[in-house]
Amino acid sequence: MSQMDGIADLRPLAQAKEQKAWYWYDWANSAYVTTVSTVLFAPYIIAIAKEAAVDNRISLLGISVAPGSLPSYLVTISTIISAIVLPLMGPVADRTADKKRLLAVFAWLGALSGSLIFFATGSNWQIGAIGFFLANIFLGASLVVNDSILPLISDEENRDRVSSRGWAWGYLGGGLLLAVNLAVVTLLPFGLSTGEAARLSMLSACIWWAAFTLIPYLRLSNHDPVPLADADGGNGGIFAQSFGQLGKTLRELPRYPVALNFLLAYLFFNDGIQTVIASASTYGSEELGFGQSVLIGTILLVQFVAFGGALVFGRLAARFGSKHTILGGLVVWMLIVTAALFLPEKGLVPFLLLGVAIGVVLGGTQALARSYFSLLIPRGKEAEYFSFYHAMDRGTSWFGTLVFGLVFQLTDSYRPAIFALIVFFVLGGLLLLRVDTERGIRDAGNEVPAVI
Repeated sequence: MSQMDGIADLRPLAQAKEQKAWYWYDWANSAYVTTVSTVLFAPYIIAIAKEAAVDNRISLLGISVAPGSLPSYLVTISTIISAIVLPLMGPVADRTADKKRLLAVFAWLGALSGSLIFFATGSNWQIGAIGFFLANIFLGASLVVNDSILPLISDEENRDRVSSRGWAWGYLGGGLLLAVNLAVVTLLPFGLSTGEAARLSMLSACIWWAAFTLIPYLRLSNHDPVPLADADGGNGGIFAQSFGQLGKTLRELPRYPVALNFLLAYLFFNDGIQTVIASASTYGSEELGFGQSVLIGTILLVQFVAFGGALVFGRLAARFGSKHTILGGLVVWMLIVTAALFLPEKGLVPFLLLGVAIGVVLGGTQALARSYFSLLIPRGKEAEYFSFYHAMDRGTSWFGTLVFGLVFQLTDSYRPAIFALIVFFVLGGLLLLRVDTERGIRDAGNEVPAVI
């Protein structure tokens, strides 16, 4: 056996090792997303803000707002800032070989920022708001770098499998810590108050995020950036060269119309997914009359079913191709919002079955969207294009909630409001049908997988 044959034999083993290390970042950050962003932060910061309110108003950036609106405003502001900032840091990530260090720095800054929420006590809601805002910014930056590593550690044939496993690990890790934290908040051991239990639970999610980020940081390898034929070879340093490259990339985007078409489709169907998830607890409590215990149980059910759902979708993609599998998932999403229209009040079994259906398609559609998009982007510009991907995700994520709110306002019912979200899945699916997968892969200079 020649030396080159030996190197070829080692390459799949090295990739498999890196893939296992890469999965851990989904495991790490998902705990923060589920425990803090999804479940505990909003009710906690609202309670703190109410303590500081005068005539049921607090001042946010000089604007008088109701305490109950504070979490929504914080998410909106951080989302807009992220949509502006992420495309600026994408080229920097592409020009560095040490992406794992950049990933870890963003993650640790995010975890440190999120830890500030622990110190939001009494009426001091401001420190919690600042921590949550900064954590959201750094989380978005870390996800851009993390997703840009995917094409470096997996070939085109294995991209769906690797992305799906990462997403599955994320749901499992997030679900496990959430289960522990909800038990703490519910049972209040060691004489803890509800507020203390919530603060400790959110701190544990930040520690989890920071600690498990050590695994990809230590086990991922450095990958030299791909030399770009049109790159600026000047002496301006990495930042000057990177931002010069961003301008060139923006001008060349029309050369990749398939990637742009997919981003447009993703804009619609992902907004529908995010709005369903964000509105599910409101729908369950206000329209169907379920208490907090049922809603908590359903959240955990969705988390653990999503673990299996992501793995199943990865296998389906290997057989039918990621585009067709995503389209199948969108059909299921249409059935979900249609079924929600007819759910009986206090109907526990139908509600739980709907939660199972959401879990099955939730992780799968998002994981495959990530791997599918990675096939349509040129080598050496992964972080740039994933920064556009996440910026579009964050910058347009208010469409669905706006439609949901307007329909509720017009009808005074959450049933037509949840059903109205079907338009996002229909439009996303129709736009995805127009995406020419093989052409997009070839335009990007990537290898066409056997099944697309």
